[in-house]
Amino acid sequence: MGDLGWIAYPKNGWEEIGEVDENYAPIHTYQVCKVMEQNQNNWLLTSWISNEGASRIFIELKFTLRDCNSLPGGLGTCKETFNMYYFESDDEDGRNIKENQYIKIDTIAADESFTELDLGDRVMKLNTEVRDVGPLTKKGFYLAFQDVGACIALVSVRVYYKKCPSVIRNLARFPDTITGADSSQLLEVSGICINHSVTDEAPKMHCSAEGEWLVPIGKCLCKAGYEEKNNTCQAPSPVSSVKKGKITKNSISLSWQEPDRPNGIILEYEIKYFEKDQEMSYTIIKSKETTITADGLKPGSAYVFQIRARTAAGYGGFSRRFEFETSPVSVAVSSDQSQIPIIVVSVTVGVILLAVVIGFLLSGSCCDHGCGWASSLRAVAYPSLTWRCGYSKAKQDPEEEKMHFHNGHIKLPGVRTYIDPHTYEDPNQAVHEFAKEIEASCITIERVIGAGEFGEVCSGRLKLQGKREFPVAIKTLKVGYTEKQRRDFLGEASIMGQFDHPNIIHLEGVVTKSKPVMIVTEYMENGSLDTFLKKNDGQFTVIQLVGMLRGIASGMKYLSDMGYVHRDLAARNILINSNLVCKVSDFGLSRVLEDDPEAAYTTRGGKIPIRWTAPEAISFRKFTSASDVWSYGIVMWEVMFYGERPYWEMTNQDVIKAVEEGYRLPSPMDCPAALYQLMLDCWQKDRNSRPKFDEIVSMLDKLIRNPSSLKTLVNASSRVSNLLVEHSPVGSGAYRSVGEWLEAIKMGRYTEIFMENGYSSMDAVAQVTLEDLRRLGVTLVGHQKKIMNSLQEMKVQLVNGMVPL
Repeated sequence: MGDLGWIAYPKNGWEEIGEVDENYAPIHTYQVCKVMEQNQNNWLLTSWISNEGASRIFIELKFTLRDCNSLPGGLGTCKETFNMYYFESDDEDGRNIKENQYIKIDTIAADESFTELDLGDRVMKLNTEVRDVGPLTKKGFYLAFQDVGACIALVSVRVYYKKCPSVIRNLARFPDTITGADSSQLLEVSGICINHSVTDEAPKMHCSAEGEWLVPIGKCLCKAGYEEKNNTCQAPSPVSSVKKGKITKNSISLSWQEPDRPNGIILEYEIKYFEKDQEMSYTIIKSKETTITADGLKPGSAYVFQIRARTAAGYGGFSRRFEFETSPVSVAVSSDQSQIPIIVVSVTVGVILLAVVIGFLLSGSCCDHGCGWASSLRAVAYPSLTWRCGYSKAKQDPEEEKMHFHNGHIKLPGVRTYIDPHTYEDPNQAVHEFAKEIEASCITIERVIGAGEFGEVCSGRLKLQGKREFPVAIKTLKVGYTEKQRRDFLGEASIMGQFDHPNIIHLEGVVTKSKPVMIVTEYMENGSLDTFLKKNDGQFTVIQLVGMLRGIASGMKYLSDMGYVHRDLAARNILINSNLVCKVSDFGLSRVLEDDPEAAYTTRGGKIPIRWTAPEAISFRKFTSASDVWSYGIVMWEVMFYGERPYWEMTNQDVIKAVEEGYRLPSPMDCPAALYQLMLDCWQKDRNSRPKFDEIVSMLDKLIRNPSSLKTLVNASSRVSNLLVEHSPVGSGAYRSVGEWLEAIKMGRYTEIFMENGYSSMDAVAQVTLEDLRRLGVTLVGHQKKIMNSLQEMKVQLVNGMVPL
């Protein structure tokens, strides 16, 4: 944030100004706006930039530009373009040269210009332009920007070059290679055989101008005694001989010999073991020695062991399975002591049977009342199981009575149940079980479309064998990640891979065997629902909006049926495609609870998206499908309000207080009464009184089949206001002037217009109609709705005296 050291001349031309962006982060800008004066020639020169050996560089500019038509009296001199130049130099002393020595790169024009109206709403219409320069022959260069009479703010200048990153291909290492000067040039690069490999035919590849490796030629081969694995020759062969040592009722000791072909120095061994026939629940031990003791085993039980070695090149393969059995429980005890195990077993069996009987008898009420002491008994009887309420064994086929266990979860035959990936001791096992591995060569990344917590989000194309190429979205894991970041990143894929529904974002697969690590999903052309609605304010029919809501509810019904609780259902986490099909996304729960910008701290630690979260989840972290229903009600409000922020500018603490006191969001303007009633049903304080997702889907289906039922709108004069006056942006009691009211609802740009037309008091404003707004020049549908909704709320508050639900 220090001085950039750029030079402007004349000095009263370009100015360096510190501002904040739309996220209120501090930024530098250079601005100039000499539109009323003739013959402008304002220059801005950067400091010296090293090209680091690149002969072709790219310049990305981000800037805003004022529309000349919006500048009164400036049409004769105002311009809507500026010029960019460069000058090559081997040192930092070449900046003070004459203008005619700079070489022009291009004249830069804006795709979008802003007007005075945009300033009132802090709309930053940011333009992005990219130009390339080459061939460069010196060590560095200067950039210069010439203004000839525009009103412009230069927000960002990004200078970069492209390279083909270092890679190992066909057992040859190819170094970082900077692309050539020509846009169509292919640079031939020779590879160097990796350790323990020799040249068969000289390995070569070609580096394209876009930084991609193309046209591999030749290869290397592993030396005799080494074998190729995962594009390397240092991996050790499997351990072949394992011997048992001391065995007790609770432990087994093992020893083994180094692999026949270690292919390098053995760094450590990994021992995997599990109880026979329980392969899905295994334990991993690591040892630098060739001996280990496995403790905590069951008496008289068979265990299976496998061992593999690791060198600097990675792990070798696991050994074959070796089976050993622990000693049985000793029966050589005194006659008095011999009765103790029988008593213990009898009491334990009795407690378990009692818990099971009581648990199943109370299963119906357990679901409705939080499981109470019955769930505690279950936990005593079966501490490792996750129970599903409402399960009955009556009148079942004997085969259907079997409960299958998977990583500590009960799975009923014929019922798909969500399995939490965090229950896996090895997270990689969950990823590979639920997500398909994709070869990186099948993926083409085209452009960056956003940034996630773990890395960039890109769009691209996927070509699978036997299928046509199709568009996909690609989440990448940034370089230098920790093991926890990798686990959290892939955890979302482990969740997503369990779902298969037209209203749930579809996982195509993952890339874990090469870098960067990637999650590949279907591509949703219209992006997040909240942003899409804001861009298309007022453009859809009620039936289209209800169709979007129906799709979201259908996806949530599917998740609820699987036993999955989303916890962060919001319009920002719904994606929408070109056919207006909405799909639930964002299944990274650790990210939701810890790093969501909409979250607020709670007394029990972690973060929660307050504006979308049910009261019981905020107070007690009680997340259920019923709390997801509350969030769905907020999503309904967002959709009908075209992406408006729930509770507007109220603080999170004020939202919590208002909701606890019984106040609810008011109906959006022109909202069908049936939809607003459904929202209120979703916001019932008693979670058991809220509708289930299958009921919501059924209700929306009825509305779609009977469009006339959507014609009855919420009557503003009879609505009960559900927001606190002192916190609501639509209340009148807190506003002392028309200007203060308009500023509060972010419509301050219209203050002067209101005052000029005689609306100088709140009493006068209260009489404004939709036709009046149009006559005043308020032509944007979204702005009309915001102002009219605010006025309606004022009237309701005055009439009803803020009566809570």
